[in-house]
Amino acid sequence: MNSFQSMDNTNREEARCEVCPLNLVKAGVAVRIKQLCATPELQNRLRELGFCEDQVIRLLTSRNNLICQVCNARLAISEQLAQLILVEPIRR
Repeated sequence: MNSFQSMDNTNREEARCEVCPLNLVKAGVAVRIKQLCATPELQNRLRELGFCEDQVIRLLTSRNNLICQVCNARLAISEQLAQLILVEPIRR
């Protein structure tokens, strides 16, 4: 395999739209929420905060806590909570 074939495979992998937990997203990336994998009570609370299915959010930082821009507000959530929020990248 030459370097062009390797680069072509990498571009294909990046082009696929896959669902992943919010805590695996790079800072600065906008994503769309696809599913909340939490208890019904926690799902309701997340929705009250703006973390709704099909909502577009932007991950601002991913250090100790994750800071997200949701509905023009900045909210901090734990990495454990972010693992329960499945997102997909936004295609441009």
